[in-house]
Amino acid sequence: MIFYKMAALDEISGTLGLSKASHLLRRLTFGVTRIEIDTFSTKTISQALDILLSPQSAPNPPLDLKTGTSWIGTTSQNSSESELRQYFRCWLYGLMYKSGINASEKLTFFLHTNFTAIGAIIDKSTALYFQNQLLRKYSTGNIKELALKICTDNAMLVLLDNRLNEFVKPNENYAREFLELFTIGKGQEIGAGNYTTYTEQDIQSAAKILSGWNTDFTYSTIDSVTGIPTGKLKLNSSNLAFKHDAGIKTFSAAFDSVQIKPSEISGTFATSAAASKELAEFVDMVFSKRATALNICRKIYRFFVYYKITDQVEANVISPMADVLITNNYVLKPVLELLFKSKHFFDEDDALTSNNAKGAIIKSPLEVTIGMMKFFGISLPDYSADLAKFYTEVGSVIDAMIDQGFDLYEPLDVAGYDAYFQAPLYNRNWISPNFLARRYQFAQYLLEGKTNLGKDSSLKIDAVQYINQAANISDPSDGNLLAKELMDYLLPESITDTRATYFRNLLLDNLSVINWKNEWNNYKSSGNDMAIRTQINAFLNAVLQSAEYQLS
Repeated sequence: MIFYKMAALDEISGTLGLSKASHLLRRLTFGVTRIEIDTFSTKTISQALDILLSPQSAPNPPLDLKTGTSWIGTTSQNSSESELRQYFRCWLYGLMYKSGINASEKLTFFLHTNFTAIGAIIDKSTALYFQNQLLRKYSTGNIKELALKICTDNAMLVLLDNRLNEFVKPNENYAREFLELFTIGKGQEIGAGNYTTYTEQDIQSAAKILSGWNTDFTYSTIDSVTGIPTGKLKLNSSNLAFKHDAGIKTFSAAFDSVQIKPSEISGTFATSAAASKELAEFVDMVFSKRATALNICRKIYRFFVYYKITDQVEANVISPMADVLITNNYVLKPVLELLFKSKHFFDEDDALTSNNAKGAIIKSPLEVTIGMMKFFGISLPDYSADLAKFYTEVGSVIDAMIDQGFDLYEPLDVAGYDAYFQAPLYNRNWISPNFLARRYQFAQYLLEGKTNLGKDSSLKIDAVQYINQAANISDPSDGNLLAKELMDYLLPESITDTRATYFRNLLLDNLSVINWKNEWNNYKSSGNDMAIRTQINAFLNAVLQSAEYQLS
């Protein structure tokens, strides 16, 4: 097949403007305000990414409601493990919500969708926290180094049973998922269980290399590079890795028939340093294959651009991204900058509209809930001042997301959340009749100040207060302008005149703009906002429940 060269990854020029600023911020954050969009609209793409990809300091750890202090690194824990896992999830949601115009939380979540954790199986909130810190540390960093560190991460050792993997009773679970899910991925099938990228022989050899590790739930084994607690080798009294397979591990032709063996053996056991070196050599081997770079770049593309990768996108976008990833020894930031600066990302690489990225991804429940609340300036309860209220209110949002098909840190599969890996639908998995109805209900709950269980909530859209602020709406007395500005900032793409008229008529109650102006002026003079609140809420309810709003 012949491809006509596109300027797909050429950098866009000039200031972003409203449309491109909105697109960039929607894809790299969980939610934005009009003020943030306006601010970024005056920046060049380089200026915008300097802000979005700037490094962030590590956040303070979560707090136990019963003690008011963190249980991370202390013995102050009073709550049950299931309660602590919920506090961890609420804490993490709060970080996502308050991340502002920085991509660190979105990138950390992206890595979580690849290196998955299932809280109920791991059943250690502290291990979940430290794994999150590990992902956070590498959010724009070296994904090859992260892949090495995740192999001995306490949470991962539990999730995929590698703590049970010993040379006398090998367990291949982690080895299989490391190749299939985390790194090189499945190539074309060439036989039962065998692919062009790896074979059953490679899984068996990888399992031997990965053998002999155990969890350390005292969290006293600290990785010298990251400073984060890690698992440890099972060592005998002579400091030898006596549960590690000390033999020669031979890989298939997919990995050029490489052999890996301990560099130092004492008796029949590998030394601790030799077993660790084997693991590093294995990861280096996997990342030496171009297929690994291509697979990682496809994951980045599907998460941030669009789930469908055509032959043309593979040739003109994915392949050059992989080149940059390899050239930079698997550091993510240069690849992210290449993609997010590109004409392809902003739909400027060709004249077609059928392959546009804007408005092409279905929002996750995270983006739906955070996006609605952030846009309208809803503040979460203060974490330090009223911890109980924070956990209650954020917990109700987490429950609402479960109703929408997303259970944070509780995917149903070790492969992760369906929307990020399950072909051929990918993000279309967010939509089912029930999930869609629950999305629509969430907008109604916010306008009414209710939870998904019908209880009163402090999380409420005060539409009148919002449009009264000059930074949000240019002239709220002008019904046409009010409707247009809200649609321009809430929706990812311009809509048809028919759709715009439909929404605008809900605001105007099918009357004239003069009527709206009179009602607005009556409210301003009397302080009675009943009439305008009813109309603006009807308008917002329709826009937030529209098919267009579900897209990013």
